[in-house]
Amino acid sequence: MKILNFLFLLFFFCIGAQEQPPAHDFPRIRSSVAVPVRIPLSEISSLVNASVKDLIFEDQSYTDNNNDQFKVKVWKTRPIRLVGGTKQNLLIEVPLRIWAEKGIGTLGVYSYQNTNFETVMYFNTEIALLNNWTMVTKTSPMGFKWVSKPMLDFGKIKIPVTNMVEASLRKQQLEFSKKIDELMLRQLDLQPYAVLAWNQFAQPFHVSEEYSTWLKITPVGVKVTPLVFYGNAIDVNIGIDTYSETFTGNKPQAATLVKKVQDFASVPSLPDRFLLQTTANIPFSEATRIGQQLFLDREFDFLEGKSKIKINGVKVYGELDRVIIEATTAGTVDGTSVISGIPVYDEVKRMIVLSDTTFKLKTKNILQKGAALLFRNRIVNMIEEEYGIPTAEIEDMARKGIHESFNREYYKGLKMSGKVLNLKPSKIIMNPNGLTAVIDTEAQLHLMVQGL
Repeated sequence: MKILNFLFLLFFFCIGAQEQPPAHDFPRIRSSVAVPVRIPLSEISSLVNASVKDLIFEDQSYTDNNNDQFKVKVWKTRPIRLVGGTKQNLLIEVPLRIWAEKGIGTLGVYSYQNTNFETVMYFNTEIALLNNWTMVTKTSPMGFKWVSKPMLDFGKIKIPVTNMVEASLRKQQLEFSKKIDELMLRQLDLQPYAVLAWNQFAQPFHVSEEYSTWLKITPVGVKVTPLVFYGNAIDVNIGIDTYSETFTGNKPQAATLVKKVQDFASVPSLPDRFLLQTTANIPFSEATRIGQQLFLDREFDFLEGKSKIKINGVKVYGELDRVIIEATTAGTVDGTSVISGIPVYDEVKRMIVLSDTTFKLKTKNILQKGAALLFRNRIVNMIEEEYGIPTAEIEDMARKGIHESFNREYYKGLKMSGKVLNLKPSKIIMNPNGLTAVIDTEAQLHLMVQGL
């Protein structure tokens, strides 16, 4: 059964043409995936009730127990109820109906009467999780409460059989305590959840066929927080320590599946979030289109309004680690301005902009030095202030898509809920065909267990 396959399919976002970027060595990021697991006590209660027959106990012999001339049957009248305690324990309530029959007489001649009555037995189960995933439970009887006390009516003689019934109940409570421990050990095994989460990362995720981008999550360790008991559920956080790697090109090698997860480290708490890196590719054709939309056919005054300059051509391409914008102008300056800059992400503007810009003018008409400087400052400032590749739509669509993928029940009984806490480009990488934005995503994920 797969749970986390779908979590990373929306982390790759692309715009523009379908050029193929070359392979790039992305950093190996140490991160962790927190999987908060909630086990509703109603689910455990359902399993316990399904395992315990309605007829819990019966004594059909008059002659056992030193010829006590006593028979008894004990039924469960309502579902067994579990409630979370305050000290890593469960309080268990078992409502019972009891039928008892007693004979009185001498010399082997007996007169029999029977009666029905009700009681409630109580138990306390202490639970501890060892670092080797072994669950330790200790269930202790906590007595019982009579709803109606047993009394046999032989006409003039009324015989209370409370003591006899209580002796049987105490014996059954001890036996039932062992049965509860056995059931709890079977149902409160947390290692399968850790194995499930661990193995989901064995196969690299093909996050983009279009750009042949792969995301590989390599688990390296497990951390677990103490069990937390509420009135209606048990919570525990399983943290999978991972290395997150992004690859372009060929599919990276898959990891080996595991049947058991290594011993975990106990920690008081886990950050309920994880960090992954993926990519978004913006081809230079798209960068050029944005530049043309902003500047093509724009006019601006020059030399205090005495002349005009018109931009009649814009081209964007890359060279080493820099973005080159060529702006062809006509008018007072007839030539090509080459503005070069290092692409960076501006978090305020939510754009990829240029920093550390340089300027070079290719022209046949030679301006006086002062005029050339004014023109340089004017066009460079305009490019720096206005040109940018918007990422807001990419980020907003990412948040929406991830939120939708996090809030579904992919498999019966396993419901995921979560949200994106933060998503933004952190680094811009040049490639021959365009820009590759490395996107850091910080998200939150909950795994709700229903129907164990």
